[in-house]
Amino acid sequence: MEKKSRPQDNWDKKNGYVLKSFKMYQTLFDEFKATCQRLGVTQSGQISKLMKQFVEENREK
Repeated sequence: MEKKSRPQDNWDKKNGYVLKSFKMYQTLFDEFKATCQRLGVTQSGQISKLMKQFVEENREK
């Protein structure tokens, strides 16, 4: 049986979004989540910023 795709799946593919998962320590996650909530920012937004900053700082020249 073929898996049905949701409209969201089609939008994600069209716009270049991917879902990734990774493991981390629970304590780090809890602190990160609490800090994001306190500052009123999203976790995904902050992870994206950190990734962009890391790439920019380490771009090959």
